[in-house]
Amino acid sequence: MTCLSGIRSFPKLLKSKPYLGLGPGHSYPSLFLADCGIRSQQRWFCLKTTSPQNTKPVNMLAAKGRFVKKVDEDSIKQISFHLPHLFVAGAAKKRSQMNPPSKDHTLLPERNNIQLPAKPLSSEEWDKLKEDYTGKGNFENWISTQMFRNHSSVDVAKSLLAWVAGKNNGIVGYNLLVMYLHLCVFHKQTSEVIDVYEIMKARYKSLESGAYTLLIRGLIHSDRWREAFQLLEDIKKVMAPSVRNYDDCIQGALLHQDVNIAWNLYEELLSHKFTPMLETLKAFFDFGKDIKDDHYSNKLLDILLYLRNNHLYPGESFAHSIKTWFESGQCSGCEKTIESIHLSPEEYDFLKEKIVRDVIDGGDQYRKTTPQELKRFENFVKSCPPFDIVIDGLNVAKMFPKARESQFLLEVVSLLAKQNLQLLVLGRKHMLAQRSRWRRDEMEKVQKQARCFFADDISEDDPFLLYATLNSGSHCRFITNDLMRDHKACLPDAKTQRLFFKWQRGHQLAIRSVFPGSHITFQHILNYDTVVQTTGDSWHIPYDEELVERCSYEVPTKWLCLHRRP
Repeated sequence: MTCLSGIRSFPKLLKSKPYLGLGPGHSYPSLFLADCGIRSQQRWFCLKTTSPQNTKPVNMLAAKGRFVKKVDEDSIKQISFHLPHLFVAGAAKKRSQMNPPSKDHTLLPERNNIQLPAKPLSSEEWDKLKEDYTGKGNFENWISTQMFRNHSSVDVAKSLLAWVAGKNNGIVGYNLLVMYLHLCVFHKQTSEVIDVYEIMKARYKSLESGAYTLLIRGLIHSDRWREAFQLLEDIKKVMAPSVRNYDDCIQGALLHQDVNIAWNLYEELLSHKFTPMLETLKAFFDFGKDIKDDHYSNKLLDILLYLRNNHLYPGESFAHSIKTWFESGQCSGCEKTIESIHLSPEEYDFLKEKIVRDVIDGGDQYRKTTPQELKRFENFVKSCPPFDIVIDGLNVAKMFPKARESQFLLEVVSLLAKQNLQLLVLGRKHMLAQRSRWRRDEMEKVQKQARCFFADDISEDDPFLLYATLNSGSHCRFITNDLMRDHKACLPDAKTQRLFFKWQRGHQLAIRSVFPGSHITFQHILNYDTVVQTTGDSWHIPYDEELVERCSYEVPTKWLCLHRRP
C-alpha cells in the first residue's frame, strides 16, 4: 500500500462510525525610557553600556566600616579556589561543573537495529521494517515514539498512519493520532492539523490535556483560529487549562489582531493566580510596537509592574522587545539611583516577626532539636551584645575539604576578630571533641575570639542562625553557603518570601576564595536590589541573557535602563 496524499485520503478512517468514547489518560548594558503613557510622541531612546552602581568588588563587612585584610603568612595554604557569587545568574551551573556527577552508573538508552525512515514507505516496506524489529515492545508504539522524539517529517508519519489504517479497518489508535498531530504542529502543517481535529471531534467526546494543547497550538495559525477558544472552554469543563493553553490562545488572538480577546484572556489567567509565561508578555510588547494608543501603553506598563511585584526577569529577547517598544533616538546616559537592597525599618520588623513565628516557633525545627534547647539559645542571645557577624561554624569549616576543619574555621574567625567585630559561631557539640579533623586547641582559640554556641549534634542550626542575625539588628551579617530554600518555603505568602530573599541577599556573606598566601576574601554584597523598578520617568529592568541558566534563587546581571528624554 503506497502512501496517500493526505488524511482526507483515508476513506475508512473518515467514514467509520463515530466512537463516542473519551481520549485515553484523562558592565551592564542599559537603555533609557520616557513618559509611559503616550506613544504618539517620539521621546524614546536607546542603548548604552553602563551600570546601576559602581560594582567594583568591595568587602561588605560594613558593620564596623572596615575591609578584610590579609591574614598572617603562617595561615593555612590552599590551592586557588574561586567560587561564583551565590546569587548571580548561572552560578549554580558553574558550581555543578566544578563537581560533575559520576558517570559510572549512567544508564544507556535501549538500542535497536532499525533506523528511522527518511522518506515515506509503502505498506510492503513497513511490513519489512516490522519484521526486522527486534525490540521487546510493540513495534507501532516504538516507531511512533522514535518519530515523535526525532521530529520526523509529516509525510513519513502519514505513511505510517496509512499502513496502520490499512491493517485495522481504517482505524488509527489515539496515541498514534496524537503523535501525528504533534508532528503536524511542530512542522506547522495547519491543514493536516485541521484533518486530525475533525477526526478527533468525530471519535471522542473529550480529549486528554496533551491533545487539547496540540490542537489549540495548531489551530491558532489557521483560518479556524477562533475554534481554539472553544477548545479552551471545553478544557474548562473537565480540568483547569494550563498556562500554556492561555499563552497559545493569547498569541493566536494577537496574531489575528483581536486585542480585546487577548487582554481578556490575560486578565482571566491572572484571576486564576497563574503566572503568565514570559512569551505571553513578550507577545504583548511585540504587538504594541506599532500601536499608538494610551490605553494599550498603560497596560504594558502594568506588565512591567507585574514583573517587579513578582520578581520576574525577562529574557534577553524579551528585554529587546521592551526596548523596541520604548526607544526612539540615541541614549544619553542614566544617572538615576537604583533601589537599595536594604529593607525599610517597617519591612525589617515585619520579616523578623514572620521568621520567628513561621520558621523558628512554627517551623519543623523541633524534629531536630528541643524546645528546651531553643529556649536556652534565646536566653544566650539576650545575654550577649548585638552581633556583627553570625557564622555557621560547621558549614564554614567544611567549605574547603583539603583543609582541616577546625583550622579553616579558626582562620576565618581570626580574620574577622582583627576587625574588632562582635562574632557568634554556631556549631555542634562534636566539634569540641579531639579528632583528626577537629583539634581541641584550635577550637579553644576560636572560643577566645568569638562567642560560641554548640547545639546538640542532631540539632538543625539554621533557625539559630536566623534568630541571632535578625535579633542583632539590620547591620548584622551572616556567613554560610546554605541557600536556606527550605526556610523560605515555610513562609506563608509571596510577599514574605520576597522580603526574605531580599534580606538574605543583603545580609548573607559567602567565602569567595582562598588563594596561596592565605588571602581569604568574601563575596561582596550588592547595594542595590535586582528587581524591575521605576521612578516615574525611568524604568530599570534586569533581564536574563540568552543561554544563561539561572536558578530561582539567582538574579540576572544585565539591565535594561529606560529613561525619558528631557
